[in-house]
Amino acid sequence: QVQLVESGGGLVQAGGSLRLSCAASGGTFSNYAMGWFRQAPGKEREFVAAISRGSGVMTDFAGSVKGRFTVSRDNAQSTVYLQMNSLKPEDTAVYYCAAKFRRFSSGIYFLPSDYDYWGQGTQVTVSS
Repeated sequence: QVQLVESGGGLVQAGGSLRLSCAASGGTFSNYAMGWFRQAPGKEREFVAAISRGSGVMTDFAGSVKGRFTVSRDNAQSTVYLQMNSLKPEDTAVYYCAAKFRRFSSGIYFLPSDYDYWGQGTQVTVSS
């Protein structure tokens, strides 16, 4: 029903910045709360950031990225963004976006099991 495609990953030096994009097709994008997760080799999938449905008035971030990352959405483009600044080697991971259908209420969600749809992931590598 909803397809998600991440882009914008790559290799960057520590202290640098990247902006990830997640483009959605199918459904009505504004009816989905969105999340970003990451997974490093041998580790569990980890919550990074979330934004509520509609205009995205509610956001939250993992403590490890708070103050460095921001999340935003452009419903006209059916796209959610993750702006990553002051990157550290420990940010190296595959980054995934996810969507949760939420037509009649607003909220933010932190668990992978909360989400209905997932993208394929994009690799972010931060070198020292």
